Amino acid sequence: MALAASLCSSSCICFHTQLPYSNSNRYKTSSVNLPLRLNLHDNAPSSNKNSLLLSISASTFVFVGLGLCICSSASAFTPLPRHFQKVDSSSTATLQEEDDEKSDAAFEIWKSKSYALTVPLSMVALQGSIPPSWSKDFISSQSRRLKLQTKFRPTLEDIFTQLCLPFTQAKAKVNIGPASPAAADILTLGDSWLPLAIKKAVIEPITAAEHQDWFKDLSRKWKVYLRRNLNGDIDPQGQIWAAPYRWGTMVIAYKKTKFQKKNLPPMQDWADLWRPELAGRISMVNSPREVVGAVLKYMGASYNTTDIDLQIAGGRNAVLQNLELLARQVKFFDSASYLRAFSVGDVWVAVGWSSDVLPVAKRMSNVAVVVPKSGASLWADLWGGCLCNWLVYWN
Repeated sequence: MALAASLCSSSCICFHTQLPYSNSNRYKTSSVNLPLRLNLHDNAPSSNKNSLLLSISASTFVFVGLGLCICSSASAFTPLPRHFQKVDSSSTATLQEEDDEKSDAAFEIWKSKSYALTVPLSMVALQGSIPPSWSKDFISSQSRRLKLQTKFRPTLEDIFTQLCLPFTQAKAKVNIGPASPAAADILTLGDSWLPLAIKKAVIEPITAAEHQDWFKDLSRKWKVYLRRNLNGDIDPQGQIWAAPYRWGTMVIAYKKTKFQKKNLPPMQDWADLWRPELAGRISMVNSPREVVGAVLKYMGASYNTTDIDLQIAGGRNAVLQNLELLARQVKFFDSASYLRAFSVGDVWVAVGWSSDVLPVAKRMSNVAVVVPKSGASLWADLWGGCLCNWLVYWN
């Protein structure tokens, strides 16, 4: 605030105050008249010297105030100089064109480079169920960035057990490695395990399967079989939970040379497994469905018997009795090594799935393979999507 004083004719001093405008950096001058009388002629006797000093003091005060007012007003009203820079529009356009050219060149270089991005696909399958040519054909049909990681398990039961592990131990921290079925994107699931897997909610349905070529090419029976409700039962209105990739039946393989040497009649049906001369000479898969199914077929019943006591003569006790007799005939039940014993000659008869038996029989001489006359079960291996791979804990 600038303050100035001037000598008025009425012997008053006028004070000038610089007040700021609102919304501006400038100032305006406001005058305030304050009566301040300067007695230049005192009634009391005084010398000329004192009068002269008083006059000089008053004049000095007035002129100093005027100087302050002038300086303050000048500083308040003097605008700051503005600097203008002349812009050359032609040079600006040239610089813009150069920047565009550099950006285009960088983009072309980026497009020409190949980046090592991979798309991992983790798969757990039944051992021996995927020929090497399948994997090669699948990879070649996809992008080169696909990284297929395949792990194998000896039995379907092993796959299902490990698949359910995160849910059976839900209260404890489960350490599951990347090779576990629970960590897989896709896995093999036997058709006999499909209803239980759906009911336990360890797999998820296939989205929009009806519009995919593989489903359109299936027969009507397959389409009906794959539709299930949340309880795992066949339902025409249900969702599609899996995709079949191979199927087969139960077969009986036997060594013709051994049978001919012992003058034994060839194997033809399930009842031949109960022949006394074959006791300890049989190996069979370790599958309750197939073992009990063989007993039911031996008794003239169906694989799909729903009520043993009502549909089978003798009921449950008769089934258990024949099951015990079969257990005495079979040297061992082992889904992983039953064919190995057959190959080295430890047993003469092998009962198992056609997908296992037929390749081994082709490599051996004097081996016959038959489908039992009274009928056998059909099976299918399916691809299913794991629902619990997000539960994986890394060590």
